[in-house]
Order: sequence, then C-alpha cells, then structure tokens
Amino acid sequence: MGSEAVEEVHHDEINGYGNGGAKELGEEECKWFEEEIDKDLKLCYALNSVLCKGASEYQDIAFLDTKYFGKALVLDGKMQSTEVDEFIYHECLIHPSLLLHPNPKMVFIMGGGEGSAAREVLKHNTIQRVVMCDIDQDVVDFCRMYLTANHEAFASDRLCLVINDAKKELENREEKYDVIVGDLADPVEGGPCYQLYTKSFYENVIKPKLNYQGIFVTQAGPAGVLTHKEVFSSIYNTLKHVFKYVLAYTAHVPSFADTWGWVMASDHPFTLNAAQIDERIEDRINGELLYLNGDSLISSTTMNKSVHQSLLKETHVYTEDDARFIYGHGKAC
Repeated sequence: MGSEAVEEVHHDEINGYGNGGAKELGEEECKWFEEEIDKDLKLCYALNSVLCKGASEYQDIAFLDTKYFGKALVLDGKMQSTEVDEFIYHECLIHPSLLLHPNPKMVFIMGGGEGSAAREVLKHNTIQRVVMCDIDQDVVDFCRMYLTANHEAFASDRLCLVINDAKKELENREEKYDVIVGDLADPVEGGPCYQLYTKSFYENVIKPKLNYQGIFVTQAGPAGVLTHKEVFSSIYNTLKHVFKYVLAYTAHVPSFADTWGWVMASDHPFTLNAAQIDERIEDRINGELLYLNGDSLISSTTMNKSVHQSLLKETHVYTEDDARFIYGHGKAC
C-alpha cells in the first residue's frame, strides 16, 4: 500500500469498511462503527468521525474518533486499542515481564506499530535498547500521525524501529534479548500473523533469541468465561510445550467488552511477591502506572474456576496446520 491508498474521511462521508462498518441509525446524525464479534453478536461504537481508512498489503486499517473511547485503531474490522483505556492493555502486556526480570536491558517487540508498547518499555530506566518490528509501514505511519501520546517514544534514541516480518527479523539478528514481546494482532484466518503463535515459532525462533533468565510474553486474545477457548487456552498450552514456566494473567478491557489474556513464559521461575513488585516499580519506572501495582499483578494471575479448569485440561497445540482463530477474516480472505 502506498500513500495513495490512505484516505481521509470527513464526518459526512462515512461508509462501511473491513469487517465492521459505520451506519446511520434512525433520525440521529450520530454514526456507528459495528464490530462483528460473532455471527450473532456485534458491538457498536458511536463515532464523531472516521479520521482515515485504507488497506495495506497486509490488512484493512481504520482510525476512528469514537465518542466514548476517543481515538481508536481498527485492523481487519477488529478493535485494537482506544485512547481512553489502551493503558490497561499495554501496562499488562509490558510491565509484568520487565518487573519479573532481574535486570532487563534489551527488548524486542513483535508488532506494536502504534508505539504504545514501546512507550511503556521506555519507562523502565534499566532499558538500553528496544527493537520494535512491525510488518506494516502504513499502521506505523497512521499511529505516528494520530497518536500524540506516543510521539516521545517514537523519537527516543533507545528505540530502533524496523519494518519487517518479525520472524525473519529475529532469525537474522545475532543479538539476544532479555524480554521478547508479542504485541500482535489476534490470529484471524487470512490475517498477517497467526504463524507467530505456533509451537515451532516459539521453539525455533523465540527461545533461541532469549538471554539467560529471558522472558517471552504475548497477548493471547479474549479470556472471558465465554471466549477463553477461542485461542487463549491454546496459546497457554502451546507455550507449556516449549518453556518450563508459563504464567497466564488477565484483565478487563472496557473497549473490548471482555476480559483479555496475556501469557508469560520462561525457563526460570517467576518468584516475586506483591511487595517486591511494588519496590521494583518504585526503583525502575519513570512516571506513574495507572493500572498495575504489585497486588493487581498478583491477583491478575488468578483465574475464575471455568477458565482455570480449561487451562488445566487444554490439549490443543497451536501449529501452522492446526491453528485456532478469532472469529473474523483477514484481508487474504
């Protein structure tokens, strides 16, 4: 996709796009974006406007200005993050692994094109270098233009921004990392990244690129009572086949209208308690976290009975030939 495919849209020119759409309802002038969660379920977000929309080589992209959640990034019709509550998702994605690591200096982010994951990593005063590798230049360009909260992160001399396939980039790099982060889009059929959730990728690419005491963490999709079997339990079980210690944790993200899941993995145990985590937050992090502290991090690892039982009983291992997908379709479909 070149710049010619990026389209700015005024408030009175909103049309459907991707797997969602903006529709005028009744006599009101308010426009709505509909995200299709399942064939029988949609979420609706009231809009002020669509800031821009287009299609890259890899996915449909839209930037919305929503009435309730502020600016929002949508990829392949799926809500990725919103201005009002993205701090919940990104604090949970980044800080647990960095706080549990004894001295993180080198971090590799797979995906993360909006810059929020890098922003959170750069809050840690131990960090010397962050490599952020996103496959889609257009997503990065959109976010650099519209997400003012991340301008400082994009300008940091500790950030190395690479546009490439994360698998190829990791394979070709000689350096190793203390923490590798999977800030990837959900695995949807035809999407750009489902292979980055597979056992072979974790085993042959991720694990060899971790330093001693290194930690891998990935977003792992919906983790609610009704949704955790889509991909969350499978990603957890797949990582258990590769690493000695695997820790799942969850948080409610309002704009997703669901509980969300993340999974950390390492060959070294996670041993800190809440008080020790709070000490590291105080010592290492510049600025104040809005969501996480020691108690909330520890409590986030406790699953309700239904999810806990599913994690224990899950047998599916994520492979290229036997993948699970979130409902919806990527651009290739």
